[in-house]
Amino acid sequence: MVEVGKAVISFDVLTKPFVCDLNTCKGICCIEGDAGAPVTETEIEKLKEILPIVWDDLEPQAREVIDRQGVSYKDIEGDDVTSIVDGKECVFTYRDTDGTCKCAIEKAYREGRTDFYKPISCHLYPIRLTQSGEYTMVNYHRWEVCKCACKLGKKLDIPVYKFLKEPLIRRFGAEWYKELETVVKELKKQNYI
Repeated sequence: MVEVGKAVISFDVLTKPFVCDLNTCKGICCIEGDAGAPVTETEIEKLKEILPIVWDDLEPQAREVIDRQGVSYKDIEGDDVTSIVDGKECVFTYRDTDGTCKCAIEKAYREGRTDFYKPISCHLYPIRLTQSGEYTMVNYHRWEVCKCACKLGKKLDIPVYKFLKEPLIRRFGAEWYKELETVVKELKKQNYI
C-alpha cells in the first residue's frame, strides 16, 4: 500500500489490469449482487432531486420499489445503498436496445439534463473506498463478473488507476491524481510494482 494525501491505495489499484468491457458483460455489475451501490447522505438527497428527471427512463418495477421504499435503503451492514429490484438490480438501471444494462443517471448527465454523473461508488468501480479514521482506504474489489474487464485491461495494458482517472479526479482532485502518477513512477523505478 502507498499513501497519497489522506488516501491509502492498495498496490492492486496500481498494478491490476482493468478496462470495462460493456459489449461483453452487458452491464452485469448493475444487476448482480446482494445490495445496491453504496451512497452518501448527500448523494441520497441528489438522487431524490433528480428522480423526476430520470423517472421515465426507469423500469416499471424500479418505479414501484422507489414508490414503496425510496431511492435508497440500509443494507445488512447498516450502510446506505441504492434501492434494488428483486434483491439484485439497481433501480436506476435501464436496458439499451441490445439489452445492455446502463445507468439512467449517467444517461441524463450525458444528455445535459442533470449535473450529477452518478454515485461516486458506481463511477469508481472496481475501486471501493472505506474510511479508517482520517484516511480513505482505496482498494480493488475483485468480482467474477468482471473477468472480461480484467482480460481487456491486460490486452490494452491499462491498470485500474489509469482506467479510473476521471472518477479518481472527481473524488480526490486533479492535484492528488498528479501526485499519484508521480508516486507510481517512483515505485516502478524502485521495482516495488
